[in-house]
Amino acid sequence: MSDQLSVLFVCLGNICRSTMAEGVFQSLARKEPYSDLVGKIDSCGTGGYHIGDGPDDRTMSTLESHGIIDYVHCARKVNASDFDNFDYIFAMDRGNLEDLQRIQRRKPDSKAKLMLFGEYSGTGKTEIISDPYYGGRQGFQKAYEQATRFSINFLTEVFPDVEPPRL
Repeated sequence: MSDQLSVLFVCLGNICRSTMAEGVFQSLARKEPYSDLVGKIDSCGTGGYHIGDGPDDRTMSTLESHGIIDYVHCARKVNASDFDNFDYIFAMDRGNLEDLQRIQRRKPDSKAKLMLFGEYSGTGKTEIISDPYYGGRQGFQKAYEQATRFSINFLTEVFPDVEPPRL
């Protein structure tokens, strides 16, 4: 058993929001001082619509425009074992959270702490990462900005004695 922190990001289809969050979080957590503190990082969807697909092109181009050029992922659907394999499971919106809560109720002894990623907004209010799939590029940029802010706030709270790197 690893004492490194493990984190799973979840949205509906696992090609836009959760992959954006995973890519951003990975870019922070794989750097010093977090590289020895954070282990497994992954993302998935509550639906199986895109299993095996890569992230949406707009997700990838947004990540790349911010210097994240080494992110690779194949979409997958959440499974019950994720609740035993991750310390934190972050939902992107309330619908995703409700779907995940249904699964977690069947696994009452699972270790994962399930919550909305937007609880780390830093504004005092929980934010939702809206699905940018049917919109324009601005929605992907907003998802990137939220994922960056939430990731830094989460890492700062979980590791208060560590100065976070900047993207």
